[in-house]
Amino acid sequence: MALEMRRLYEVRIHGFANGEEALALQAPIARALCADEMHAGPCDVPWGFTVGDEEETVALILGIYATVGQAADVAGRVRAIAGETRPVSVNEDDTDQFEGLVEQHRIENEAGAGPQ
Repeated sequence: MALEMRRLYEVRIHGFANGEEALALQAPIARALCADEMHAGPCDVPWGFTVGDEEETVALILGIYATVGQAADVAGRVRAIAGETRPVSVNEDDTDQFEGLVEQHRIENEAGAGPQ
């Protein structure tokens, strides 16, 4: 069975008034992705956050290096936390702002330490 190809994705949580409000959602989402910060080995899906300006609002942007299925799963968990008032979108990341996640995954998995 062939391994599913990983790609960089952006999971955007839209509609925040400012960066501080957006960042308040960062910790709950992080805990949903990685319940135990001190777990052995790498996370199955490498991730990171940034904040981005939109037309009239601010978005919390979660970058992930994942398969299509993993990206859908992460987006579902994020939607559950964001609630119905915050739209969540998922797109392939073409900005290179999360390129470090690819390298993180490669290094962490080089010695067979985690999932491919």
